[in-house]
Amino acid sequence: MGVVCWALSVGTMWAGNPVGKAHPTVTIFGDSYSTFEGWLTPDTMETWYFKTLDTRRTDVSRVSQTWWHQVITRMGWKLERNNSWSGATICNSGYNDADYTHRSFLTRMDNLGSPDVILLFGGTNDSWANAPIGEFKYADWRRADLYCFRPAMACLLDGLKERYPTADIFVISNSELKDEITGSMKTICSHYGIQMIQLKDIDKQNGHPNVKGMQQIADQIVNALGGK
Repeated sequence: MGVVCWALSVGTMWAGNPVGKAHPTVTIFGDSYSTFEGWLTPDTMETWYFKTLDTRRTDVSRVSQTWWHQVITRMGWKLERNNSWSGATICNSGYNDADYTHRSFLTRMDNLGSPDVILLFGGTNDSWANAPIGEFKYADWRRADLYCFRPAMACLLDGLKERYPTADIFVISNSELKDEITGSMKTICSHYGIQMIQLKDIDKQNGHPNVKGMQQIADQIVNALGGK
């Protein structure tokens, strides 16, 4: 029996303010790059960025320095919620062949509120954890399929479009990932008519964007969205 992805948990090319609203609401749907202490819903998710500065880890210590806070401010949007979990994979496979179903994007897709815009920033941990790539599959997913990146990514976008039919979704792809991950994301986004924003040359510390990198991410996203 196939997996019904909308039950686990948008879908047009950008054409200005979503659904004609002056101040759209946006949900951040991500992994460690999008976390910040005290800003996650639910607050039980693991974070990478904290209010207390630890320069051995990162120089980011204020929420206003995060890429997503900068984007929201510059675009004149309102935060609906931030559903981001450090270490999360798109698919259900994690590091050291662990089962990451509890934190995967697939599992969390039904907890995004009622946004006008969804910014989905993922795929980094799938690449770093060497998750199985799988085959392109756009329907009739089975449980085993969702442990592989390609069918899981397709199931995720299909589910988001079903669950949030009036929202605009944008997929953000990190720099320096495996070509098969980046290429697969591009192919799957194209299949669903969803815009993918490909980042490049992001400054990082311990594999995560520092203050400069956060600014670079925000600049590239706002530029892709036609903002200032």
